[in-house]
Amino acid sequence: MKNFRQQHQHHRPKKSSLVIGRKAVTEAMQTGKQLERIYLQTTVHGEAIDEIKKLAEKTQTPINKVPVEKLNNFNVSNHEGCVALIAKVQYQDLQDVISFVVEKGEVPLFLILDGVTDIRNIGGIARSAYCFGVHAIIIPDKGVGALNEDAVLTSAGALEEIAVCRVNSLMKTVDDLHMNGIKVFASEMKAAKKTYDCNFAEPCAIVMGGEEKGIYPALLKICDDKFQIPMTGDFDSLNVSVATGIILYEAVKQRK
Repeated sequence: MKNFRQQHQHHRPKKSSLVIGRKAVTEAMQTGKQLERIYLQTTVHGEAIDEIKKLAEKTQTPINKVPVEKLNNFNVSNHEGCVALIAKVQYQDLQDVISFVVEKGEVPLFLILDGVTDIRNIGGIARSAYCFGVHAIIIPDKGVGALNEDAVLTSAGALEEIAVCRVNSLMKTVDDLHMNGIKVFASEMKAAKKTYDCNFAEPCAIVMGGEEKGIYPALLKICDDKFQIPMTGDFDSLNVSVATGIILYEAVKQRK
């Protein structure tokens, strides 16, 4: 993997990573090019915009409604109120990944991120996931930090090595995992069980919540079990990236 640079700056995406204009964005999706997200000016309407929205839903590409100033900040001309960012990560179909893992004779281990928006945390999580043998990271198409150049850099390249599955509903994803015989655990501060009380050696997925709100209550409700990391201090909680590393270490220890 690439060397990790601790000092990095948020920067304007290179023009080569952008798709500019309504026709270009439409054609990109029609030809199968993966887009990280689409930025649409809040005031644009019409058939071309409707087509973009329809294709975005079909390809599970997030749309951000933004003021024109945001689009102008990309320093491109003739954007027609529409600019898309080419995906740095190649997203994969979850069922395809599950089938691949099972056919290899391995026990599935997945990580689900619910509302994790800080790309530094996502990068750190990806590094731990790759090092501890997670088969895929599952993210929703909305409410998650963009897996852009900064995220890939922070992950030390792990995001380019590990499978990432982008889904339009984490609730449905839990159902899909259950259909495949995969148990879903949730990391929750007030849970009665501890990490070592859970059987992570069986086919499973672990849900990690966002930095501020944690796991969405309805999602938490349909998980098979909840657990917490045992701590001696009375501090509120661990950073989500650190917590993920601790949990995945417990999982790999059980699997060894």
